[in-house]
Formats: sequence, structure tokens, C-alpha cells
Amino acid sequence: MTAGEADAGPRGRVTITEIARQAGVSVPTVSRVVNGRSDVSPRTRARVEGLLQQYGYRKRPAAPGTRAALLDLVFNDLDSPWAVEIIRGVEEVAHAEGVGTVVSAIHGRSGDAREWMRNLRARASDGVILVTSGLDPVLHDELRALGVPLVVVDPAGSPALDAPTIGAANWSGGLAATEHLLSLGHRRIGLIAGPPRLLCSRARFDGYRAALEGAGLTLDESLVVPGDFHPESGFAGCDKLLDLPEPPTAVFAASDQMALGAIEALRRRGLRVPEDMSLVGFDDLPEVRWSAPPLTTIRQPLADMGKLAVRTVLKLARDERPDAPRVELGTELVVRSSTAPPTSHRETPAPSPRH
Repeated sequence: MTAGEADAGPRGRVTITEIARQAGVSVPTVSRVVNGRSDVSPRTRARVEGLLQQYGYRKRPAAPGTRAALLDLVFNDLDSPWAVEIIRGVEEVAHAEGVGTVVSAIHGRSGDAREWMRNLRARASDGVILVTSGLDPVLHDELRALGVPLVVVDPAGSPALDAPTIGAANWSGGLAATEHLLSLGHRRIGLIAGPPRLLCSRARFDGYRAALEGAGLTLDESLVVPGDFHPESGFAGCDKLLDLPEPPTAVFAASDQMALGAIEALRRRGLRVPEDMSLVGFDDLPEVRWSAPPLTTIRQPLADMGKLAVRTVLKLARDERPDAPRVELGTELVVRSSTAPPTSHRETPAPSPRH
């Protein structure tokens, strides 16, 4: 069946889009009714079948190679283990539901986003999961016009569409990371922050600041350095902190990847973790259990976020309401070997290597 077209009886020709409009459902929902899928509520099925019968609809033979039951999973970038964990969760639930997944990266470029939208229209996807990605208003309007259900995971900002969002408790994670370091006796605690345009970055920073204020400490802006969640920025940020007249005794890196970069920066100066500096990351990616030393971090339920996103978008595709418009899954402090009380006598850090 070609989405958007239907054969009608004596009343003339009608489009699937028109049937969906009259039934008050999405185009993919009409397609599921036509194809005898079970994932449609009885009330909706009866309403759609009544309209199909009214217009004398006759299903066309499927074209060779036609695929059904597809979800689009869209990232800004795919160059991080963080994305792999989301994909793992999405694939687990999608496979169990008999739904295929198309993974795309739009790289924050309008041309890539428009090409993805063209491909989306061609394959008549049953739903879209956007992960930390933004679409310009024109593409938002096109997506709304297609009637394709949408769920946003870890939104970069306030979603322009009225779509459910799934994230993690970033503020409480930042709070827990900093409170852990405070409990060990650290008072000069640096932060390698994430991109400020992202909600999760701002929430982690706010949690860090709240923990300091709760301990009666004033935020020292010199101890906060920018990062982009990648190892290189963690390396550069740690170098900058070590070059301070009074370096911090501990650092909270707002991603595991940046924490790994910081460990390397310390190693190159002949400094040790946690003897010379304690480090806490954020995400609990699989590889940080094997870093040297194993990294204390905040566990973010990335795979669970992907699983919930699939369940939510499939619920929307069945014209069911999601459990909540905004879901935040809990984060958890995982203590390993990269944190310890500050030592009373520290060596002065070696100068940053210059090339």
C-alpha cells in the first residue's frame, strides 16, 4: 500500500490522509488498521474501519520490498559511546515488538535534516525518536503535518513540538557527584562543564552549584571550565584547572568521556588519580569500569531511556496517551577508585606540556 492513497467506491477517490483526518488519528494508524495490525485500540479500529467501508476502500497489493513497522531514531551525532547505549536500549524493545529501526545523524546541519525528512516521508515511518537533536521550525511543521508520533530523548532545549520527553535526573546527579567529593573533605572542586546550550549541561552545573552552596561555599568561577562532552575538552579543561595558582583537589567532569580526558592530562604531568586529584564523571559508560583507575561516576540510565522512548512512541502510534508528558529517570552515584580524601601535602603540578 502506498501511504496517502486509497481506492474508493462510487463516492470517488479519497486519500489515506483524509481518512486519518476524519477519524482524528495519524496516517500510520490508518495504515496499521488496513494491514490488520493488532496494536490499535478497539475504539479507534472501529472508527477507521467504518470510514474505510464508507469510502469503499480496497487495499492495494504491497509493492515488492515494502517494509512495515519502522521507527526513526535520530541523533545529532553518533561519535560517542553514549549514543551506542541509547541505541542498545531502543533496539532491545523494538526487536521484541517486531519493529525495525532506522538510525540517522543530522550533525546539526539543516541540509542533513532536510534529507532525513525526505527519507522519512518515503518510508512512511511509524514514529520518530529524536535524541538531543533540534529541528528548525519548518521541519517541525512538516513532521506535524505527516502525523508521525514523536518522542524526544534528553532534549537539547524546550521541544518546539508538543511531544513527550524522556531524560535523566541531571540536577540531582550533579548534586550527588559534588556532595560525594565534599563528604571526602574536598573544598576546592573544579567543574568541567558540558555545552551550555543543552538542558542536561545546565542542570548538572546547577546541581554542582547547589551542593557547594549547601556546604556554605561560594562558587568560584575560575574553577568552572567549558567542555563539549568529548575527551579532548576534558583534557584541555583539566590542563586549565591545573594551571591555576591554586588548583582544585577534585574535579567533577560532566561526562565520562571528559573525565577520561582529564585522567590523561593528569598522567602527562606525572600526577595520579586519586592521590593528587579526585575525579567524578557522569554517564557510567561501560569502559570507565576498566579505566586506570576505575572511575567514580553518576550512572545515567541511557539504555532504559531508549527502551522507554520506544514504548512511548508505540503507545502514541496506537493513539494512547503517554503515562506522562515529561519523564525523568533516576541517576545514581557509583563509587569506584578515582575518589579519595585530599592529601595534606601535594606536589606542585608540573607545567602544561607545550608543543
